[in-house]
Amino acid sequence: MDHLLTLLRAAAEDTRLRILALAAREDLTVSDYVHVLGQSQPRVSRHLKLLVEAGLLERFREAQFTRFRLVTGGDDAALVHEFVRRLDPKHVRIAADRARLDALQQRRQTAAVRFFRDNAQRWDELRALHVADREIERALVHHLPAGARRLLDIGTGTGRLLEVLAPRVEQAVGVDQSREMLALARANLARAAIDNVEIRQGDMYALPFEADAFDVVTIHHVLHYADDPAAALSEAARVVRPGGVVLVVDFSPHDLVELKREHAHVHLGFADNQVQGWLRSAGLSPLEPIHFPGRRLMTGIWRGEREAPARAVRHVPSPVQGVPR
Repeated sequence: MDHLLTLLRAAAEDTRLRILALAAREDLTVSDYVHVLGQSQPRVSRHLKLLVEAGLLERFREAQFTRFRLVTGGDDAALVHEFVRRLDPKHVRIAADRARLDALQQRRQTAAVRFFRDNAQRWDELRALHVADREIERALVHHLPAGARRLLDIGTGTGRLLEVLAPRVEQAVGVDQSREMLALARANLARAAIDNVEIRQGDMYALPFEADAFDVVTIHHVLHYADDPAAALSEAARVVRPGGVVLVVDFSPHDLVELKREHAHVHLGFADNQVQGWLRSAGLSPLEPIHFPGRRLMTGIWRGEREAPARAVRHVPSPVQGVPR
């Protein structure tokens, strides 16, 4: 009862209810709340602190920024979502906050689209060399483990893979180092009305997650940019649960050296035994790779399973002759 009263008192204030409504739409920083709410930074920080201490919000780091989101675990998560569900979206203050947040998101999306547009021609040229993305996406959907609940997409870029896979799991998370790409991914996922996704800035060599956190980890056309692919796969294996799988999509070996110069590729593709060796060294069991020939580039999907612990078998002793059972 005391805990419930603490939650109710923390939420029972105009500004804090507005903060909860905004947090339900996006993970925002203190400066974002200052801009949208039109209040001073000290006042906003105080409200955020009270909500975090009460267990209604949680904070996390994204590079030099701290973002806030609705609490994600336990009974409190269900309660705070019920608070938000009962807020009237047409209320004058809630609607005005949403309009200001939409305007802020639009400015960021415009900047991200400009970044994407400036590089689009080079990416279109690269796409023309390999199999259509849709074919790879269909294959990934097909090989998604049955019953997978949590998915992590490393190097999520525009968030396209999350659009495809998130509807098939309970929760999906995308990480990327580029703030421009993160902004574009958030905008794309919001436009697609996908609400079970979290976008975070992160380093593929030091993922901001505990071990055994995900059922599936995808690494889609990322390894050819990696200085140390083996280390990236080892980190992916760390966060996948026993019984989970790591799915790697990348190019097979090729001789298009211009991709290093024009697209900043570090590696000219990977051989099957190379990727399978990295997966094995990371503690995963490699499965049979899948190949997709393209016009000049072959794409591979390499899969590594983390073995689930064997179930203990209860030994039932054989009956001893002459002893009744």
